[in-house]
Amino acid sequence: MSTESNRTGLTPNPPQRRWRAYLIVLAVALVLGFGAYWLAKSAPPAQTGGRFGRGAAAGGLAMPVGAATVTNGDINIVLNALGTVTPLRSVTVGAQVAGQLLSVQFKEGQMVNQGDLLAEIDPRSYQAALNQYQGALARDHALLANSRIDQDRYQTLYKQDSIAKQQLDSQVSLVHQNEGTVKADQGQIDTAKVNLGYTRVVAPVTGRVGLRQVDPGNNVAVGNSIVVVTQLKPIDVLFTLPEDNLPTVLQKMHAGTALGVEAYDRAGSTRLASGTLASLDNQIDTSTGTVKAKAEFVNDDESLFPNQFVNVRLLLDTMHNAIVIPTSALERGSGGLYVYVVGADKTVSVRNIKTGPTEGERVAVTDGLKVGELVVTSGADRLRDGSKVELPGDQPQPAPAAGAAKTAADGSAAQSRGQGQSEGHRRDGAAPAGTAPAGANPSATTPAGPNAPTPAGADSKPADGGKP
Repeated sequence: MSTESNRTGLTPNPPQRRWRAYLIVLAVALVLGFGAYWLAKSAPPAQTGGRFGRGAAAGGLAMPVGAATVTNGDINIVLNALGTVTPLRSVTVGAQVAGQLLSVQFKEGQMVNQGDLLAEIDPRSYQAALNQYQGALARDHALLANSRIDQDRYQTLYKQDSIAKQQLDSQVSLVHQNEGTVKADQGQIDTAKVNLGYTRVVAPVTGRVGLRQVDPGNNVAVGNSIVVVTQLKPIDVLFTLPEDNLPTVLQKMHAGTALGVEAYDRAGSTRLASGTLASLDNQIDTSTGTVKAKAEFVNDDESLFPNQFVNVRLLLDTMHNAIVIPTSALERGSGGLYVYVVGADKTVSVRNIKTGPTEGERVAVTDGLKVGELVVTSGADRLRDGSKVELPGDQPQPAPAAGAAKTAADGSAAQSRGQGQSEGHRRDGAAPAGTAPAGANPSATTPAGPNAPTPAGADSKPADGGKP
């Protein structure tokens, strides 16, 4: 049944299916090719360059850049470090005697002077103990006086050979015993006075008090914390220095030179305080290769706060009369650091340089530049050796002659293309300029010349209606 169908042509055989696929592929390829050709013909011509594009580079236009003059100046050699503000003294004030806390005489966060009353503990029990010891002392003083009188009497009797030597010796021992009792009583009185004084809690240092850690009315034991007093004036900053810079720092300190230290905020933009290097640690930390250093600040304005994070800048030395350029002028290549130097003819040349210390946005140049030369600070990414530049304030340079000739040639080519298009329109049957299309009124059209032919289809009769 199927064989019969194939013979009658109802189902195409494999060769026919292959030819049909080939024809479909060929038709698609022709359509795509025609479309690409039409797009290429209708696309506008490419524009070549602007002021800073390929056209500008080919035409030799000057590139606008920023520049700075090489000058003389002082460069500070500064060591940067991270530091932590450390109070000179931070004291936890606690109870030295047990008892009930009667009152607190400070406000949280206020400044207090050394010896100011901070809190008061109930003194009554300690006052009673003092009175008791003072009474015992008075009693023992009386006993001592009586024993001394008896001793003097026994000595007189002994000289008269009226009493035995043993009785006199016993009286002398009693006098010594009473003297010891009096001294013990006096010691107990002194202890009671100290304890009574501890009921008045005073500030041990001048500084700022923190938050209250116990409220009045509570019973406090010996060692219970009441408040923390921190000394703010002066104040220290603890930071680290690399061990490579340690010899120079030690040399300055041994010579008696005061090394200045400045503390900046976390961002490193605002200077908080200025001080001096106070001391160094006696050993290097082997894990970090640094040594701890401490700087002291007067901190009169309290700009530094305990445990505050700061950026520290230690002024190690000053380089005088150095050749200075902005750091933005530096470029880095395979041969090292270089700059673009602007010549008198407004062309740039590449100059390799050697740099020294850097301070902020300025860097010292030790070799390669002279004072008064002009270096490029911005726009260097578009330059190469020999490029022409335009400095701020200069008049823009006109395009060179070669570029003008190229422009004129491009204009001529465009005009030729326009004429060619007009000729093409004529060949396609379009009417040339100055002629009317077929079927138009000849009176509305100005002939191209006095002997212009009459358009096809126009009425050839003269104006008077007569025959020619």
